[in-house]
Amino acid sequence: MDIRIRASLLPYDDPEAALAFYRDVLGFEVRGDVGRGWTRRITVGPLGRAGMSVVLRPAGDDPGLLLAAPDLDSVFERLQARAEVIQEPIEQPYGLRDCAFLDPAGHMIRVQELR
Repeated sequence: MDIRIRASLLPYDDPEAALAFYRDVLGFEVRGDVGRGWTRRITVGPLGRAGMSVVLRPAGDDPGLLLAAPDLDSVFERLQARAEVIQEPIEQPYGLRDCAFLDPAGHMIRVQELR
């Protein structure tokens, strides 16, 4: 099974402080900043490393783990018997196809299809 870590999902209490740290202190580029208030998602990552990202999400929103695989259906088939499915593979309105599971501690693991 070919699975890669796609992004880390980290909660924040203050989006501006989080953005300032990752952008200004670590020197990450801002790749996305969508939503407002408690729905705001900020994606940052190291310059020149497009395949590696950190998604900053509101505290209280399960940060989970974001994985990627070239064959989402085979990953889903293998994991559905071993983990609690919370979303079967679907095409998202923002252009990604993904599925989601819960690990034994209740953390969300989202798997995106590599395209």
